[in-house]
Amino acid sequence: MRKRLGVLALSGLAVLSVTGLAGAAEPSAQDVSALAKGHDGPVIVGHRGAPGYRPEHTLASYELAYRQGVDWVDVDLVPTKDGQLVARHENEIGGTTDVAKHPEFANRKTTKIIDGTSFTGWFTEDFTLAELKTLRATERIPQLRPNNRIYDGRYQIATYQEVIDLTRRLGRELRRELGTYPEIKHSTYFSSIKNPTEPKLVELIKRNGLNHPKAPVIIQSFEVSNLIALSRQVRVPLLQLTSATGAPADFVAKGDPRTYADLVTPAGLKEISKYADYLGPEKAQVIPVVNGALGQPTKLVADAHQAGLKVGPYTFRNENNFLPQSLRSSANLAEYGNAFAEQEAFLKAGVDGYFADHPDTALEAVKAFRGR
Repeated sequence: MRKRLGVLALSGLAVLSVTGLAGAAEPSAQDVSALAKGHDGPVIVGHRGAPGYRPEHTLASYELAYRQGVDWVDVDLVPTKDGQLVARHENEIGGTTDVAKHPEFANRKTTKIIDGTSFTGWFTEDFTLAELKTLRATERIPQLRPNNRIYDGRYQIATYQEVIDLTRRLGRELRRELGTYPEIKHSTYFSSIKNPTEPKLVELIKRNGLNHPKAPVIIQSFEVSNLIALSRQVRVPLLQLTSATGAPADFVAKGDPRTYADLVTPAGLKEISKYADYLGPEKAQVIPVVNGALGQPTKLVADAHQAGLKVGPYTFRNENNFLPQSLRSSANLAEYGNAFAEQEAFLKAGVDGYFADHPDTALEAVKAFRGR
């Protein structure tokens, strides 16, 4: 039952009512049928919202993604000093906020080892939520997205609760179910400093009435042991993220020699299917880049489907910098290249959806693919 309902969630055919929406008008059966049409193909997830157009992980970025037409957004989660969960790609916030311009926080700058890598900057776990709310978001890659700099300083750091509230409000307005893919960042690290993310996320899911298989929530992680534990604690679907290189941080910490490459073998995928419903591989694991061009698809999609897993790779972006050489439009890495050709290749490879920084482009690619 858990697996079947998870598949329904990814295909966009879950019921359109959202638990806990006080005063929300319920759509009629006819409305549900009409809305469900067009959301039953490959599913696009707004990766950190719509960061191709607004600073990532802000409420403005999430809102734009929903208004562009996606039903799901990706929300990376890290904890604060006082136990709140906020939406940031990393707990180091020097590159995504104006914290360096706040003299009152100058002494918070420090160096930490996280998952074996040294980082110097400011970290969410050293700030209370109230302190973080005094900061403003900035564009993470201004050299590639200079137009986004106009929005620097306009938006606060958002809590996951605020993202849930926004999702529900827009769901009522747009008359369709909207949901989130919360990602647990650096699970082993945060557990090691006695500030684990998982209990806070479980509490939020339960408090918001979302702890059921039809809820618009899919939890994701690059680590394994936390997802296995969560499979016994919550009833929402889970997604195992993998990378083209390296190994899960929890494996490394425990001395487990397995790597991400081991996870995506047929045997590894069978093990993943025991606790998760979806696989989120890095793009190169589905179609590698060979001599500057997309190569032949691997067996990963077929093997994952054989194991009962839906496949949603990451991350698709329009800029030349993120495209194979053969699909770039010029030497200017910030200009858009042939993103449609890249996405069509992955759709032909049989993926069930994917994460995109430019949701409107991805939705257009899916529309064109389905209309062939």
